[in-house]
Amino acid sequence: MKTVLPFVVLTICLGCSSLPDISDRTVSYAFLDTADTVLGRGFAEEVRAHPGETGVYPLVRGLDAFVARAVLARLAERSIDAQYYLYHDDLVGNLFTAELVRAADRGVRVRLLVDDMSVGDRDLGAAILASHPNIEVRLFNPFARDGSKLLQFITRFGSVTRRMHCKSFIVDSQAAILGGRNIGDEYFEAGDNLAFTDLDVMVIGSVVPKVSGFYDLYWNSDFAYPAEAIRGAPIVPKEAAAARREHLEFVRAQEGSSYLKALSESHLANALRAGSLEFDFGAADLVYDRPEKLKDDADDEEHHLSKKIAPYFEEVERELLIISPYFIPGDGGVEFLTGLVSRGVRVAVLTNSLEGNDVGIVHAGYAKYREGLLRGGVELYEMRKVLSKTERKASGGAFGSSHSSLHAKAFCFDRKKVFIGSLNLDPRAVIQNAEVGVVIESEKLGEGFADWFDGNMEQLAYRLTLKTNYYGSKYIEWRGISEGKPRTFYADPHSSFLKRFGLALLGLLPIEDQL
Repeated sequence: MKTVLPFVVLTICLGCSSLPDISDRTVSYAFLDTADTVLGRGFAEEVRAHPGETGVYPLVRGLDAFVARAVLARLAERSIDAQYYLYHDDLVGNLFTAELVRAADRGVRVRLLVDDMSVGDRDLGAAILASHPNIEVRLFNPFARDGSKLLQFITRFGSVTRRMHCKSFIVDSQAAILGGRNIGDEYFEAGDNLAFTDLDVMVIGSVVPKVSGFYDLYWNSDFAYPAEAIRGAPIVPKEAAAARREHLEFVRAQEGSSYLKALSESHLANALRAGSLEFDFGAADLVYDRPEKLKDDADDEEHHLSKKIAPYFEEVERELLIISPYFIPGDGGVEFLTGLVSRGVRVAVLTNSLEGNDVGIVHAGYAKYREGLLRGGVELYEMRKVLSKTERKASGGAFGSSHSSLHAKAFCFDRKKVFIGSLNLDPRAVIQNAEVGVVIESEKLGEGFADWFDGNMEQLAYRLTLKTNYYGSKYIEWRGISEGKPRTFYADPHSSFLKRFGLALLGLLPIEDQL
């Protein structure tokens, strides 16, 4: 006991931490009187022709998703509001930052809200960016800097373990981008070894002011701390100048990159500049968690997105297609989905295979529900990690790398309504984190979604089927393409026994609500 006590005291002391006082923090709101901006005038005719509706344009390819953000930023005149869970210090991160700075240099007000999970030791960079007179940077639900981050996961469990997983990008309150992409190379086809297969949607029209209102809730919430307050120490002018110079030199060195070329050469870029991009119009419903969710009891659903999106699942009549990289349905989810099947609804799910999942413990949480889903008639597909050049081309650009991991979150209801956003169907997303997405009523988008799903699963994913052996025991088969040939697997493809055994043990731990 004497040897344990000092360790406990040390742990508590190291975990003790405090956050700065932000009572003098300014409150600000989106600019909504922006009809006279370039984007406002450019979209005006289409928006007037579809009163009360929302125009949508899916961003499937990573390169297009970057181009859309960059061109919108270059057309901004009043404001840019950006919100991300992860914001990496890599090629895409630096190019994206450069677009924000260029806009701010023109007098555009830039508000950048980033979850503190990925900021790490970049407080100085965030504070330097925020020192620009037209840029504000806030960190959401930050870790205290006077205590161990690792120990805060213990001493502040239930607080710092709940994160802002939302992604939104809004320009002049006239156009917004929502979806699954964070800011980083792997989300925009810039990674050499791994690319996340992701999906965003660009929207104009009636839903955009609602997205701006959603952003304001998070920007002005008690969880949003100014970057300079978190750092504490004042910015040294010489230090800031050196950092800006280094960043500028890096960006200039990328002038020949595919991303910067695409800004001037791509159809999407030119159509956006000319105001000729063709949007599909229909009703849209913005669904999101309120920031209060992060401090509510987990059982309190008052501020939850799940309450708002549940009716879309419950009202399905013919077909439900789910794309969710992290998929842990739980007993209740299995019962619900198999119940849909029993009343004649086709239910099909695409998630990551073990080889493609970047979070192994999440796969452990999912694997134990596979048999129940298959018994109940749910179609299960697990995305392969390694794809050939021909397979990537055949997917219509959705898979840009030979090593892909599914990251898109989308649901299609009866081929008429489609959800695109940040929400995974797992307990962490539904109960713990803050999420956002948009449900779009569009048969064109719904039919396109379903046609892509049905046309690509055979080539891009393993189809799971439940079989019975000679002794009457059930087992799962994985059927798919491996090294260019059809193949059947009798365990998670391309995985070792030790890995499967280790994950099976992890699946026994009582931590599912944290996955």
